[in-house]
Amino acid sequence: MPRPEEYDDGYDSKQSFERAWCDDEEDLCDFAEPGSGSALRAAGPGNPRNLPCPNCGEPNRLTPKDKALGYQCDACADRAERGGDY
Repeated sequence: MPRPEEYDDGYDSKQSFERAWCDDEEDLCDFAEPGSGSALRAAGPGNPRNLPCPNCGEPNRLTPKDKALGYQCDACADRAERGGDY
């Protein structure tokens, strides 16, 4: 088995790897923290992080795109995945 520094996965950068896993061009580099496991979308002028989480009510946790996709904040998502309470 090759050592990590010798391994060539065929991608020239992390961005090209992420691009290969995106379902559509509009979503490229659209994640707030690519590679972190968070599904939340990046905040910016056209998509501010100014909405509360629908589960815990904490302010400024979601963007309008996150809300449209039915997301919750990362803390609530982590609790839900681990079977914890909100």
